[in-house]
Amino acid sequence: MMQPMFGQRQQPLALNTQVELARIASNTSNASLAQLQGMAQAQGVMQAAAEEQPHIEIPRVNFYPSHHSNPRKARRKDIRQAYKLLKPTKRRWFSPLRWLGSKYRYNKNTSQCCVDGCDVDYLLKVMGNVYNEIRDEDTGQSLWDLYFIDPVSGEPRAFLARESVTDGRTMRATYCPEHLHLYHVLSKWEKEEDRERDGSKSTLRERVKKGVSMVAVPITAVAAKDNTPPTLQKYEPFFRMLRADKIPVLHMKDGAGANKLTIVVFDAGQFADGASGEPLLTTGQVQTGEPAPVGAGLQQLLVETQAARDNLPEVE
Repeated sequence: MMQPMFGQRQQPLALNTQVELARIASNTSNASLAQLQGMAQAQGVMQAAAEEQPHIEIPRVNFYPSHHSNPRKARRKDIRQAYKLLKPTKRRWFSPLRWLGSKYRYNKNTSQCCVDGCDVDYLLKVMGNVYNEIRDEDTGQSLWDLYFIDPVSGEPRAFLARESVTDGRTMRATYCPEHLHLYHVLSKWEKEEDRERDGSKSTLRERVKKGVSMVAVPITAVAAKDNTPPTLQKYEPFFRMLRADKIPVLHMKDGAGANKLTIVVFDAGQFADGASGEPLLTTGQVQTGEPAPVGAGLQQLLVETQAARDNLPEVE
């Protein structure tokens, strides 16, 4: 397929039909059809939010997959483009604030997108959990489950952007749903790069020089034991629904810190107006007999996470 001319852009993926997405996928050797469908879904969800609430500032991520015939070169081009789109927005070079130490335009509000300044906290309050509607094309997990829920404890956690996208110092900002999906796809592409690099002969020779050898260990010897009784594992989707609908869940702990009693709270007044009146995030890790603290939405969660990292150097 002929490459677009200089300055000519394709239309956003969300405006393409499934047939057109399949055609685009067939012309690129890196981005799969499922990944393009995920990007189109993310754009569609954000566009629907903009149409329902016209006063919300909704960004659009203009990512266009490479058409290079070499899969490795196409992937590297897509990675470079993703990094360019995900880098935090800097102030203009002539801005006095930049030379006074405030290099980035969106780096003070932990619920604001570091790229476009989208007010994520407001978006979630008026439109619901948009992150939960955008899912990984392989596992089916939502962006909310992957980036805002601790995989070990199952408790809410904040996702904060980094100065150099995948590394560097932590910023006081996050990613809007569409940018976070691109970040997720970028992470998968980089894992593919790492797997190919680790399997190369040059990498193996470097490991041998450093005295590193590979030993095969049976999976059963290192698999973590799940202490959840089998009879309770089937209720995991139910608790995910509770988190999505902002239903308070209280965890009462014993003296050893182990979860002893779990209480789901349904308040009739919460649903009187047909919508949940509880904050988006409810944190209820308490000792027996103590009242359950209630979070104040994404903003509060991100602020608490940033406060825990006060020992990190400031991002200039």
